[in-house]
Amino acid sequence: MSSSDLLAPGSAAFWIRIGLAVLCGGAIGLERQLRGKVAGIRTSVLICLGTSMFVTLGAALAGEHADPTRVLGQVVTGIGFLGAGVILAREGRILGVTTAAVIWILAAVGALIGSGYAAAALLITLLTLGVLVGVERLEAFWARRRGHRVSRELEGIEIPDRTDMG
Repeated sequence: MSSSDLLAPGSAAFWIRIGLAVLCGGAIGLERQLRGKVAGIRTSVLICLGTSMFVTLGAALAGEHADPTRVLGQVVTGIGFLGAGVILAREGRILGVTTAAVIWILAAVGALIGSGYAAAALLITLLTLGVLVGVERLEAFWARRRGHRVSRELEGIEIPDRTDMG
């Protein structure tokens, strides 16, 4: 099968990649949405699907004067920008770092799908869900044993006021 067949809506490979991106992005997004995070199902599916399509398109355009790794590099840069946009500093605390990391992982899963590594994409999706759910349970267990909550915030960081940056 040629790489251009992967972008033909009449081919099964096209729909398998789309379905896999929606499934993986949706599973991770559901976990985030159930926790009330800003990047929920829609955002997660779109990141995974978009990355998958860009990487597939990069591979389809590969030729003598084209390099699909450049497309992947640009996706990584764009995702970094998107992830940085969800990180907030408020009252001496840094918020959104896990959401930014999830956005990073969603792009990686999409890139795996776009590159044809479906099994790896499914495995990374399951591993990500395990970390998101399992580590929180481990933290809660540890907090009960120690008698206090495990802080996931960075306290004591001085965030300069915009008026101080004059």
